Amino acid sequence: MMKNVSHRILASLMALMLLASTTSWTVDKHYCMGHLKDVALFTNALNCGMAMGGSEDFALSENSDSCCKDVRVVINGQDDLKQVASDIGVDHQVFWFNITHTYDANMAMVGERMTFLKHYPPPLLVKNIQLLDQVFLI
Repeated sequence: MMKNVSHRILASLMALMLLASTTSWTVDKHYCMGHLKDVALFTNALNCGMAMGGSEDFALSENSDSCCKDVRVVINGQDDLKQVASDIGVDHQVFWFNITHTYDANMAMVGERMTFLKHYPPPLLVKNIQLLDQVFLI
C-alpha cells in the first residue's frame, strides 16, 4: 500500500519536473517611474495608463523620454530530449531488470506471511521422538 503511494508520488513529481524543464517561460514586468506596477507570466504585463497614444510625435517622444519601461525575461525550455535507455547496452539493461525484479519480489514477500502448506496441515506429534531416542542438536 505504502509502496504504491510512494511510486505514484515519485512518478507525479518526475512528470512535473519534465513538464517544467521543457516548457518555455516568459515573465513580463512593467515599471512606471522606477516602481514595479505589473508582473505577468506567459502574457504581456498591463501598462499603467501613463502612455497616451494618438499622434506620431508623441510616440517618438515616448520612446526617447518615457517614464515607463517594460522588461521581458524569457527562459527557453529544452527541445532536444534524449531517451537514456537507448544509450545503455543490453547487458546493463538485463542487469538492472534483474536487480529491480529481485527487489520487488523480496519486498512483496516481506508484507505477506509465508505459509508454504496452507492446504495441508502438519501431522500431529504423538510422541517427541528426539526425547525418546535421546538425540539432541549441539
